[in-house]
Amino acid sequence: MNFGVIKAYFIKELSELVRSRLIIFVYLMPSMVMLLFGYGIKMEVTHTRTAIIDYDKSKLSYNLISKLEHSKYFDIKYYNINEEKALNLMKQGKLDAFIIIPESFEKRLFKGQKTEIGVFVDASFPMRGSTVESYIQGVLLNTFQDYIKNVSIKNLITVNQRLLFNQSMRDENAIVPGLLGIILLVAPAILSALLIVREKEYGTIFNFYSSPVSKLDFLFSKLSIPVIFHSINIFILFIWAVYIFDVPFRGNFFIYWISSEIYIFISLSIGLLVSIIAKTQVVAMLAAVVITIIPGFLYSGIIMPISSLKGEAYIEAHLFPVMYYNHIVYDCFLIGQGFSSEKNVFYFFVLVFYSLILLTIGARLMKKEL
Repeated sequence: MNFGVIKAYFIKELSELVRSRLIIFVYLMPSMVMLLFGYGIKMEVTHTRTAIIDYDKSKLSYNLISKLEHSKYFDIKYYNINEEKALNLMKQGKLDAFIIIPESFEKRLFKGQKTEIGVFVDASFPMRGSTVESYIQGVLLNTFQDYIKNVSIKNLITVNQRLLFNQSMRDENAIVPGLLGIILLVAPAILSALLIVREKEYGTIFNFYSSPVSKLDFLFSKLSIPVIFHSINIFILFIWAVYIFDVPFRGNFFIYWISSEIYIFISLSIGLLVSIIAKTQVVAMLAAVVITIIPGFLYSGIIMPISSLKGEAYIEAHLFPVMYYNHIVYDCFLIGQGFSSEKNVFYFFVLVFYSLILLTIGARLMKKEL
């Protein structure tokens, strides 16, 4: 390797980044995405507009209504309206759920007879509807457990529940670590996608074609700037996660850092492949955005657990590196097993394999001629 050539290209790339103000994009974009999505994505549903239709008027029904009223998840908007009006309000988008407590509900329950309670939820958005349904079931279960204790009926089963790894059930603990995988996939890929195609567009690529500079020196000098810049982003994003969003970090920082560095090489390699194939900067940027953002959100585990995917979606998730990296990051922040977990070790070597393969393909496709 000719370090004089590498130094010259390094200074040239750095001056172009500063002159074109892309250096602002390198640090502003990742931090903005972290702050916007970290505060903006919420999985829990609060203040559900709810109506109660109580035909029983018993102590049990009053206890149930009281628990709903004192929960942050429900706002009781209507009491004792008829079913038709409740359904019309839901159709008009003024109501999210309504609960019907039938007559003799407490009496039938006390006598051990089968009884029912009506729960109607607006499921126009399936995830929100499923969440609201779970909340209502939780309130009902809690109310009935208290009732069983009060009427001195022997409780045969006791549920001893413990929440692990995210005991407070904070959305930030679930969202912010996952955002790292998306940000460190998208931002380096976009930057590296402009490196070579810019030379093609400006015509300066002919200087490389006609010079004795080797492909290895050229690619090394081109990628060194993004690697250094985004290596700093690893620490900046870590600071945002731990000190701004108060996400716990229970793992080994070295594992987080080395995995992130390898992951950045993968992202840069994806951008490099786009930059080699594309003819203009606009095409390269659009291609890099489509290739990274869509799989990043779909297969990062933020929106939906990978284990719940089926068929082609499950296979596609395992073809993209974001799933492997995010598994390690979630472990570093919330669990802390590190390399004592065989799965983490396997996923780490999958990332190493990805980086080597993609860099090799990029070096092969890069031609020192038209």
